[in-house]
Amino acid sequence: MKIGLFVGASATDKIRLDEVVAQGVQAEADGFDSFWLPHISPRGSDALTALALVGAQTERIALGTGVVSTYPRHPTMLAQQAITTQIAAGGRLTLGIGPSHKPGIEGAFGLSYDRPAKHVEEYLAVLRPLIDNGRVDFDGDFYNVHADLTLPDWMPVSVMISALAPRMLRLAGSVADGTITWMAGVRAIDSHVVPRINAAAADAGKSAPRVCVGLPVAVTDDEAAGRAQAAQIYERYGALVNYRRILDVEDVEGPSEVAVIGNEAEVERQIRAFADAGATEFIASVFPVGDDADASVARTQALLKSLPE
Repeated sequence: MKIGLFVGASATDKIRLDEVVAQGVQAEADGFDSFWLPHISPRGSDALTALALVGAQTERIALGTGVVSTYPRHPTMLAQQAITTQIAAGGRLTLGIGPSHKPGIEGAFGLSYDRPAKHVEEYLAVLRPLIDNGRVDFDGDFYNVHADLTLPDWMPVSVMISALAPRMLRLAGSVADGTITWMAGVRAIDSHVVPRINAAAADAGKSAPRVCVGLPVAVTDDEAAGRAQAAQIYERYGALVNYRRILDVEDVEGPSEVAVIGNEAEVERQIRAFADAGATEFIASVFPVGDDADASVARTQALLKSLPE
């Protein structure tokens, strides 16, 4: 299982663009397989722009968005931007997309969060043909798009979605290239996510999809303190309906209970359990525990760097 870093997922993260790029460059130097950024509108840098800059300064590391919200951005525009970023990154980009959440879409943007699964289905029906073939002819409830996309140095882009619910997992397996999960514990991955997404891919005649598992991670000798800190940093995710549902599948009260926390041996055991459950990639949102934040983060990253595929 590949190991990547997920930077910017914490509500406390306030990272300058130059710092994001530096972290991406360092992640490659440290040997991580991938470097992922969320796109949390209207907070923080534009993820694709930031990854284009990271891609221009790195050579090997895979790059991904986790995820770009679909409602505020037309699929034609996103296809153009994603391919441009892919060119800058030399073919190492994975475009993760998703509908985000009702409070943000309706509150921050004033848009309707109507039928999110249907919306994503139509979004993919426009986005994938444009990215894959440079042309789309589609008429639906949300989009009516007849367009050509011409970039002289076009490169293909892998597209994944933030699928947690059954209908979204079917789309992830049959139309997209996999799912990027957040706040899904090992039980949910094993019993809910992997069987559904793999069945959808098999029914569509596709190879097994990618299952990228994103979770908070901290290596610490004080697990109780680590879970208390995780609750402080990440608990807001438990109030969002989409994550609440997957936490209910896990049968836990909040995000701190699915975070990967413990000493080196315990964290390694927990991460390996996700591989056994069918995850293809693990994306760590590293957070500090204790008084020395830098030392805490360094300890966690040292363990993550040491894990073989």
